Amino acid sequence: MIAPDLSGAEFHKSSLSGGGDNCVEVATNLPCLIAVRDSKDPSGPMLTFSPTAWHNFLTGIRSEEI
Repeated sequence: MIAPDLSGAEFHKSSLSGGGDNCVEVATNLPCLIAVRDSKDPSGPMLTFSPTAWHNFLTGIRSEEI
């Protein structure tokens, strides 16, 4: 499997995080890919999701299914 190009990712924290350093950051500006990383380790590993998988994940969280 070829690693996706995440060089153009623009990560942001949730407005509900309070601006702390223990946050998950998300990049939604990539074509066909959502990237997630730990704000304490921005050059560390990242998770990637398809837009559909990300939508389903958020839907599950909001409905407390996950």
